[in-house]
Amino acid sequence: MSDHTASGVDLRLDRAHSARIYDYFLGGKTNFLADRMAAGSVLGVFPAALVAARINREFMHRATRFLAEAGIRQFLDIGTGIPTSPNLHEIAQSVAPDARVVYTDNDPIVLAHAAALLQSTPEGRTAYVQADAHDPGGIMAAPPLLEALDLTRPVGLSLNALMHFVTDDGRGRAHAIVDTLKDAVPSGSTLAMTHATPDFAPEAMRGIIEIYADAGTELQFRSRTEFARFFDGWELLDPGITLSHQWRPDRPEDATHVTDAEAACYAAIARKP
Repeated sequence: MSDHTASGVDLRLDRAHSARIYDYFLGGKTNFLADRMAAGSVLGVFPAALVAARINREFMHRATRFLAEAGIRQFLDIGTGIPTSPNLHEIAQSVAPDARVVYTDNDPIVLAHAAALLQSTPEGRTAYVQADAHDPGGIMAAPPLLEALDLTRPVGLSLNALMHFVTDDGRGRAHAIVDTLKDAVPSGSTLAMTHATPDFAPEAMRGIIEIYADAGTELQFRSRTEFARFFDGWELLDPGITLSHQWRPDRPEDATHVTDAEAACYAAIARKP
């Protein structure tokens, strides 16, 4: 497989891509000149982007560990992104070797690296679904998902830094997508989610939206009230909605070394009654 195609799909390496920009922020190697230039532009308006990306990723680690320790044995990670170890299944299966994890993304570049997501324990299982978050019904009906997960038993939904890539266009599309996913899983399921917000650094966030738009990617950052709506009808788990670094930090000082404006991202977990 060449660097420029995955399953015959042009990866357009001459144009910045959100997954590769995020990979760069996380210190990964699956990024190219256009991505690094766009990342540099983001850092120009939001110098904390590296910190924000990493504490967002760390929330996923803590959330997954917390849920696995609480008994969740099935996880659906939508908008997976380029693999960055430890990946979700590595965290979950370190707690519960029999955990089952399905990853989904619509990105050819993620598909090209999906083998790294499929290194399951013998007791557990991992699967990858090439699918678009704009089609949640298609995700939930995908044969690899249905083979790996039992949708009559609780599922831990993970939407990490995903829904700000879904614009509403006045139609509430993002909340409708999440509602469809919530409806598809049974009582006891959970939703772990992070979402960038303009609440603390509005000018910087406007600058980021413009930079991504120039690269062909639309963004919509949301307020705390808009973020809270994603969890309607479900029970928020303690400590409720926080900034990403303040949700159950491993050490108390981890909740104070980053300012609200540097984090610029809400996080929460809720459970379906």
